[in-house]
Amino acid sequence: MGEAPAQAVETEADEYRQGAPRPLGGYAMVMALFSGVVAVAGGVAAVRGTQQRRLTPYELLLMTAGTHKLARLVTKDAITSPLRVPFTRYKEPGGPGEVNEEVREQGELRHAVGELLTCPFCFSVWVATGFTVGFLFAPGFTRMMASALTAVTGADYLQLLYARLQQAVE
Repeated sequence: MGEAPAQAVETEADEYRQGAPRPLGGYAMVMALFSGVVAVAGGVAAVRGTQQRRLTPYELLLMTAGTHKLARLVTKDAITSPLRVPFTRYKEPGGPGEVNEEVREQGELRHAVGELLTCPFCFSVWVATGFTVGFLFAPGFTRMMASALTAVTGADYLQLLYARLQQAVE
């Protein structure tokens, strides 16, 4: 008859990969963790009745800028590189105060987490979800943290603008 289910899954995964190092098992574990956290938070919100809360436009703006900054801070900042050490290797300097890193290939979970921790676009989903949960359960604290990160985002852009203006004068 046909292949065993596990063998069929592996055959499909190999066909998908086309020889490239795609850590599909690691991705599945990371997605399961994310889905589990969201499910638990959603369940608790439903029991507590907090799922009816809506973000104000101001909170959405704070969350947007705060998500941008926290995602870059975790995935690119030189100071947070110790968090990424088990999953990445240093490659070269990046933007101001940032580094570029390569994902470690060995181990599907290590590789998948490495991709998550080096991609600000990917990590933004996790940060925005964290802010969403924060606004449901601790809106005052979350608003304060998002405000601080938004201020840092604004300061970063002002620093870059200042540096560009200095270069233009020279």
